[in-house]
Amino acid sequence: MTVPHNPRKRGALTAIDGAMALIVLLLIVQMWLLAATLDAYLAGHVDVVLPGAIISGLLFLVCSSLYAFVVGLDRRQQE
Repeated sequence: MTVPHNPRKRGALTAIDGAMALIVLLLIVQMWLLAATLDAYLAGHVDVVLPGAIISGLLFLVCSSLYAFVVGLDRRQQE
């Protein structure tokens, strides 16, 4: 891959890299949350299911919005 000479494109690539790293980090947290919630549920603590589901849904929305940001930025970069 060649490094773009245009500073705007280079900045867009940096923003995409940062957003993708944040998505990976949030997905790791979401997988940990799923494992912890399932472990607690199987241990008989049913009161943790709803907060775990709500937080997991919020993490999904954040990851989805970051993905939409990356796609939009990539489209603008290709123009």
